[in-house]
Amino acid sequence: MATESLEDIDRVVHEPSEEFVESTNVWEFMQAYDIDDYDELVERTTTDIEGVDASGVDWFWDELVDYLGVEFYEEYDSIRDDSRGPQFDEWYEGGEINLAHNVVDRHAAVDNETRNKVATIWEGEDGEVREVTYHELHRQANQVANYLESKGVETGDTVGLYMPMVPEVVSILYGCFKVGAIAVPIFSGFGVDATATRIEDPECSVLFTGDGFLRRGSEVTLKGTADEAIEQADTDVTDVVVYSRLGADIPWTDERDQWWADAVEPQDDDYETKHLDSGQESMLLYSSGTTGKPKGIVHTHAGVQMQCAKELHFGFDLKPSDRFFWVSDIGWMMGPWTLIGTHTFGGTVFMYEGAPDHPNPDRFWEMIDRHKLTQFGISPTAIRALRKQGDEWLEDHDLSSLRLLGSTGEPWDPESWMWFYENVGGGDTPIINISGGTEICGCFLMPMPINDLKPCTLGGPGLGMDIDIVNSQGESIADTHERGFLVARDSCPSMTKSLWSGDERYLAEYWSSFEDMWDHGDWAQKDEDGFWFLHGRADDALNVAGRKVGPAEVEGAAMEHDAVNQAAAVGVPDDTTGTAVVLYVIVKDGVEETDDLREEVREMVGEELGKPFRPREVLFVDEFPKTQSGKIIRRAVQATYTGEDLGDMSSIENPGALEDLEDAR
Repeated sequence: MATESLEDIDRVVHEPSEEFVESTNVWEFMQAYDIDDYDELVERTTTDIEGVDASGVDWFWDELVDYLGVEFYEEYDSIRDDSRGPQFDEWYEGGEINLAHNVVDRHAAVDNETRNKVATIWEGEDGEVREVTYHELHRQANQVANYLESKGVETGDTVGLYMPMVPEVVSILYGCFKVGAIAVPIFSGFGVDATATRIEDPECSVLFTGDGFLRRGSEVTLKGTADEAIEQADTDVTDVVVYSRLGADIPWTDERDQWWADAVEPQDDDYETKHLDSGQESMLLYSSGTTGKPKGIVHTHAGVQMQCAKELHFGFDLKPSDRFFWVSDIGWMMGPWTLIGTHTFGGTVFMYEGAPDHPNPDRFWEMIDRHKLTQFGISPTAIRALRKQGDEWLEDHDLSSLRLLGSTGEPWDPESWMWFYENVGGGDTPIINISGGTEICGCFLMPMPINDLKPCTLGGPGLGMDIDIVNSQGESIADTHERGFLVARDSCPSMTKSLWSGDERYLAEYWSSFEDMWDHGDWAQKDEDGFWFLHGRADDALNVAGRKVGPAEVEGAAMEHDAVNQAAAVGVPDDTTGTAVVLYVIVKDGVEETDDLREEVREMVGEELGKPFRPREVLFVDEFPKTQSGKIIRRAVQATYTGEDLGDMSSIENPGALEDLEDAR
């Protein structure tokens, strides 16, 4: 990666063929509504419609229900009640719905041809493969629902899912939806503190977990961590259901713990799914904030249903024969997003348990080839790591089944984006690079498969998403092509229903920067050709001698050095420039960490970005502290260097990395 400036990526490298464009779901929608091109499509779905007493946002989300075939038990009275402002819009007011009906019940009906279609294909790291049909998924979700009711779980109660990525996690999620319980997915890689926070805050009384899972050929146990988290959490967990993945010897509490085989499998496999208000809470997803404790993001049945379905249908062009694979854990937003979006249309989700490089770095390529997967989503960080392994790992695998590629989580660098496009996608498969977040269980920015693409672009605003770029005064600067703050000028159905901790933090986090605008905290830019780009978190920007640069640009310049595997740049106080850059580096295997290498990396960054951004120091480490979605927690890196209080670190995936930072050389 050189830099992420528009000058370096200002070229169209992907132009879809006319045949491909006219085969897409989004093209079909445009023809149905006499929409001529992409710009008109975005305008029609996000701005006021001339001669119609409704915004394009309202029109689109209303029209979409019937168009996508989403079923309500009771029709809604109005598309939304906006009397309290965009911060507290109530969508699909008066309607009754249940996610479980749309994602599993109707597909498993006796007279539906999808009844015996495969809903999920699961592969364990050890090579075991299991397929679950909609009929089987329906029966098992009903058993989960009956188990929950047997334990007194009612509508609005919270249920924790600290589970390995096994097929049963889908049944648990949908079983919670059926009874109206609020599912609380927890990342299986979390340690005690982070898990305890996510059990304690929502006061889960029931927790589903497993004995463990496989990771790089080793057994990773969960139950011991779950027990410690329960003990630490200041709430009463009365029932723990344990799924046996490994047959491992695990700690046990007789009066509280039950095996899945004893708790769920004996239950009746018939259950009448509850009819719920559109605004009934469905999931509580925790997001690690820049500061403070993790935020409990509240999603509703109607909202998350519509957003996930829209994005899979249009952005990822989901077809009946597709096999959709996004590298994710159920504890990250992309897990539920993939399941809900794909299963709304009776599609097939592929799930993988283990590491991307076990037993070899071609594990993903081998699975895409063998299972004939059609969509493949992954983070830029993971692609950078796989790229470093070399092109030869792809050579023996046929990846021609892939129709679309996906990515999210962080800014790309052009070289890695091009490697993904050319080597994995064969040079003709679009990368649907998306950005939004846990807060909307979806995307603010998302290219359509009909779009031309430049490296790293996020296309433009998602359909039905009124998105803009503003300066610090809240004035739109999107068409001036300057960098500014990414904002939403209107709500959408899936936008978090406040925060679990209450309205005060919700308003402060998202609505306090600008009047009636959601501040997402990202640096964004629209180029002269209409392509949108992100440049990292606005609060991460490095202001050196009055000039701003995103840490991703510094890191990308450093990674141009052949010896550098990963990099993390932070700003620290400096008497001369106000802020100086400090760069932490992970070198490739077999590379010696020397003072000469430090100087080479410093000079490379200076040559790419200019001398002011040449790092004051280059420090070597073995790993970076990261979130569950693979993002480097730069505030932890920065605070460790400056000696400041780290704050809440419960969301960190690898706590040992903090000690590594302290010992950096």
